Amino acid sequence: MPTVATKGRGARTNATGRYEPVVHETFDDGWTPEDDAPAPLRTTLTPEHARKIITTNTSPDIGFDRSINPYKGCEHGCIYCYARPSHAWMGLSPGLDFESKLFFKPEGPRLLEQELAARRYVCKRIHIGGNTDPYQPVEREHRITRGLLEVMRRFSQPFSIITKSNLITRDVDILGPMGRENLAQAFVSITTLDRDLARTMEPRAATPARRLDAVKRLADAGVPVGVGFAPVIPGLNDHELESILEAAAKAGATRAMYVTLRLPLEIKDLFQEWLADARPDRAARVMSLVRQTRGGKDYDADWSQRMKGTGPVADLIAVRFKAAVKRYGLDGPLRELDVTRFKVPADARPQLELFD
Repeated sequence: MPTVATKGRGARTNATGRYEPVVHETFDDGWTPEDDAPAPLRTTLTPEHARKIITTNTSPDIGFDRSINPYKGCEHGCIYCYARPSHAWMGLSPGLDFESKLFFKPEGPRLLEQELAARRYVCKRIHIGGNTDPYQPVEREHRITRGLLEVMRRFSQPFSIITKSNLITRDVDILGPMGRENLAQAFVSITTLDRDLARTMEPRAATPARRLDAVKRLADAGVPVGVGFAPVIPGLNDHELESILEAAAKAGATRAMYVTLRLPLEIKDLFQEWLADARPDRAARVMSLVRQTRGGKDYDADWSQRMKGTGPVADLIAVRFKAAVKRYGLDGPLRELDVTRFKVPADARPQLELFD
């Protein structure tokens, strides 16, 4: 964060002493003292000792069938996050618990190496961050995502990654070369350019300007980068569709995608509570428009339409999106990542191969 004078004090920062084993590092997420700060909320982090790190799915409306999520729960606190209901499986609330009681997979990089080195492994693209953000604030300390990328690099394993954090730029030394070799692609999620709405709706995520900076720095490093306008919330941020895509294109994005607001399970109540408090003047209209995209319901889980919705409101969003991506050059063909370069390095081969 920018340095700020403390009344009655000379020093502006409080750097860690050189003999200390732990170093505290400041970072700039784009917010300044003039912005309203989110209320303090203590975060707990619990290690999860998983047996596998690659998760598979058979959902026909998702563009990948295998993914990795280094963390469960997300400190960004995005009120609309579709991953919130997963916390209920652990006896925790999809509300504040999801934002403050986090789990991480410390053995993730080792497990990934083990799975990639398995004899039966068949190389396909792996998506990182399909559930919660792989670059949420705790990644600065735990570096699980960084460790996973280092393994991907060793194996030439193709991957895609999505985030709303500028922290992704820390790893351009891996993402850049792999992007140029058609082994990596990234998406940055930008839901609004309005700082006030972003602070309220995504309280601990980076500012919109910092996300655009991430797009630029990734593109400059040679990473194919796209923008995700997700979710589109009719009556709240849908009017920004064209301006967000234009800003992303100017920053270097070459692709774009969108998802209409989804309110499954507990999210429908959490979102409406937030909406009534944060935007009471338009809460009724927003929910009316949302229901118009879901056949009159808060949500429809039908796989054939859950990502985009149906009806005149959803159709208009689709038409505007199609016109905007064409106008700003964000409709180029989606390149298939190169799976032919995958190779198990000699030092990662199972020991039993020594006796073949």
